[in-house]
Amino acid sequence: MTEIDPRTTALVLIDLMERIVALPLAPRGGDDVVRTAEELARSFRKSGGTVAVVRTERPGPAEQPPGSGLLAGVAEEGDVEVVKRSLGAFHGTELDARLRERGVRTLVLGGIVTNLGVESTARAAADHGYGLVFVEDAMSALTAEEHRGSVTLDMPRLGTVVRAGDLRFPA
Repeated sequence: MTEIDPRTTALVLIDLMERIVALPLAPRGGDDVVRTAEELARSFRKSGGTVAVVRTERPGPAEQPPGSGLLAGVAEEGDVEVVKRSLGAFHGTELDARLRERGVRTLVLGGIVTNLGVESTARAAADHGYGLVFVEDAMSALTAEEHRGSVTLDMPRLGTVVRAGDLRFPA
């Protein structure tokens, strides 16, 4: 079990957007990732923790492709919402400042795609000094091999890899 201090921890969910969730993903489908992410978000909000949701926009075009908004129900009032224009959620955004003003020191990460947006965000978060927890069953990739490589090789070097059911909030 991994205990989470909601006063200093944020759940950061990457790219839970219709067009990305609909991609053929592995080892689990986008709908499964969203269900787990939404359960985590409810737990964080109930405990008084911070939830940050990140979506991507392609730089340049006047209009984003259809399905570029966050899925309905992923974000709620009071959540930190960030739009990124690169793989990771820190470059060129206010994510770090918005988390720091809330006293956040540890990030719990989930989203799509494990080895791209999630891992890129994690690497920058580590550079910013955040502690990291990765929720393996709240992520998926374009292939099971890419997902497995991230959660077994790279992410353990940056933080702790857990399953959603292993997270606990103090009573």
